[in-house]
Amino acid sequence: MTLTGDGVPSNEEANWDDPSEAEVRMVSGAFLTALGGPTGISDLQAVTLAAITYSMTGYRYDPSDLPVVSPEELAATLADRAGPWRTRLLHVMLIGALLLKEIPVAVQANIEGYAAALGAHDDMLDITRKMSLGSMTAARADFSRSGYEGRWDSSDTGALHTTERLDDVWTVVEDDPALAERWQSLKNCPPGSLGRQVFNFYEARGFSFPGQPGSAPPLLAQHDWIHVLVDYGSTVECEIEVFSFIATANEDPRGFSLQAMVLSLFETGNLQSGAGLFEADAGHLSAVGDAMAIRMGDAMRRGFLSGTRGNGDDLLGVDWFAIADQPVEDVRRTLHIVPKHQDAWEAGSVTPWEQGGISPFQHRHGENSAATANRPYQSYGASPA
Repeated sequence: MTLTGDGVPSNEEANWDDPSEAEVRMVSGAFLTALGGPTGISDLQAVTLAAITYSMTGYRYDPSDLPVVSPEELAATLADRAGPWRTRLLHVMLIGALLLKEIPVAVQANIEGYAAALGAHDDMLDITRKMSLGSMTAARADFSRSGYEGRWDSSDTGALHTTERLDDVWTVVEDDPALAERWQSLKNCPPGSLGRQVFNFYEARGFSFPGQPGSAPPLLAQHDWIHVLVDYGSTVECEIEVFSFIATANEDPRGFSLQAMVLSLFETGNLQSGAGLFEADAGHLSAVGDAMAIRMGDAMRRGFLSGTRGNGDDLLGVDWFAIADQPVEDVRRTLHIVPKHQDAWEAGSVTPWEQGGISPFQHRHGENSAATANRPYQSYGASPA
């Protein structure tokens, strides 16, 4: 078997089979070993790791019955696994760390030890290291220089259809009539089409279209197509689901920084703002027990299944307008978007078109926007929880 300089098998010769129960047990033991700092693993970490493991593998485990697994033992267990496989496991460890307001230095050191043994690399390791040392200002600055944002090319804006040059990944464009008209024209797409559903999504919430004052950055607006395509509402909890889906569907591991961003905004508050629009609003995983862990794990499963079938390109870089006239169900089939698991529905996952699929603020804003435009308000079924 051909090995890379890190001792990792080449993608062509690696084992890509589904993991065995024995592998999952060892990996799960390594997760708990890595994250078990001076005070042990938290309840939120435990339920989140269990939910992700079950969603991604189908195996459940009793944390009290898992072995202590060293970095070397994990590397031996995964000796025939490719680099991308190992990096995804590192991401799960990092998710566990990012659930903590303060990352213990010992936990950070553990994770780096596993990363070294696995030959896995990720820019987020540098960010969590700064967090563990209390250098939050430096960690926040690194979010804009690494990961997904760090790969941004200002010339690669064709799918966004802006007439302005975007020198920053999350640049807001508020005076681009042609761009605004393109978004507004989605109203003319056929009923049931992706484009018409996105227009309905905006109208129900009173969102400004890109190119208008008060709009989201054009790149961030790309994720609104995903809300509709994969059937997630627009509350903070749904944003966690959407970005977990997007990050896992992206075959480029740097997409993980998008999921790290929403966890740092909406669980710990370690990020004060992100994506040119979002503001910190902490506690959205820990406030609801294991429900959000289940929902996030299922979103990761769905993203992974779409990404591993040859459609793992950056979903924020797709020219959605090119397929806006196609029925939503046809686009889902083309991109191999699998349905939500029943566990996610039971945990409270909602669509954009039902109760709980819109926040109270968005609902009021939609009503006010309709009144200003002198038209009847239409929520398309959405209402606050």
